Amino acid sequence: MVQGGADPARDGVADYTSHLVDALRRTGEQVEPVSVAGSPASVVRAARRIRALRPEVVHVQFAPSAFGFSPWPGVLPDLVRAPLVTTVHEYGWWAAPSWVPGRVWRAVERRGVDRETWRLVPRSAAVLTTNAGHERTLRERMRVAPVLVPLAPNVPDLGPAPRDDTRRRLGVPADAEVVVFFGFVHPVKGVRYLAEALAQLRAEGRDRLHLLVVGGFTSLALPEDEARAFRAELLGQIAAAGVAEHVTVTGHLPEKEVSAALHAADLAAFPLTAGATTKSGALLSAFAHGLPTVVTRADPPDPELVDGETVVVAPTVRDGASLAEALRRLLDDPALRMHVAAGGAEVGAARSWERIASLHREVYAEVRGRA
Repeated sequence: MVQGGADPARDGVADYTSHLVDALRRTGEQVEPVSVAGSPASVVRAARRIRALRPEVVHVQFAPSAFGFSPWPGVLPDLVRAPLVTTVHEYGWWAAPSWVPGRVWRAVERRGVDRETWRLVPRSAAVLTTNAGHERTLRERMRVAPVLVPLAPNVPDLGPAPRDDTRRRLGVPADAEVVVFFGFVHPVKGVRYLAEALAQLRAEGRDRLHLLVVGGFTSLALPEDEARAFRAELLGQIAAAGVAEHVTVTGHLPEKEVSAALHAADLAAFPLTAGATTKSGALLSAFAHGLPTVVTRADPPDPELVDGETVVVAPTVRDGASLAEALRRLLDDPALRMHVAAGGAEVGAARSWERIASLHREVYAEVRGRA
């Protein structure tokens, strides 16, 4: 299992890979992780190690950010002596090098070198992806038929902890109505607009409402200095909204504590500035914990996120008032809360790590058979 060298606490692809390795090992597969940095020397060292292991299948978890936006892992198919499987986590928005015109890339791609993955996708015995958008782009650009393997919750339900104890530990009032956001806290996650919605709802007299923000700021996408600056900016925006004492920001928490925090909440909200989809393992984690959930609408909308059925949709992104209205619908309607919580749980139930491991084993078996 070839991956970048990132810490799962700082990178979603690394976290996915860690869960996948554990799930495959539980089925009896022998899986050996091999980390690759972006330099040519690191790729050569990884290839030597892979050849020494003599694997039946080499599976690359591809995302440009995971390899430091270096294209060199794209030559691995020419250096290892085993059939290759590639999972494409990010696709359709970059090229290496970026200055080459699109018409040149199109000509090169007809000769078996992909602008984003170099030789990985063209030389793979099987290509996997986690969402329909990437699947469509791969079909159109590279004429491949990827296997669609959906994501699973990045924090499964680890069992409820005593709710009052969890709230006390987090500094959340025991009688509060808690709205939780979970995930990396980045500018594109729209948390500032959730704080604006909180301020609007509290001004209406909902004085028990409390926002719990669970997740770290530092990641591959937001290095430590930028994360520190954004955290200060976000806390300033929360204070300017007048709700600083009604917002708890936890920072990164271990998986067990995240699960306990989700169990201690009443609602979840994902106000992503590009709209929410089931590509989000954090959203699926909220579903796994039975939380009625508010999302912002993506363009195009995710077909599994149906307003009033699996979620409540705020139709406008970057809009505190739109989020406030969506939250108000859930807060005012216990029957709706129960209905969308059940609908979300049903979406999440089809996306277990056991199911995902089974899909991977089917792909591996097919690749082994053809080899």
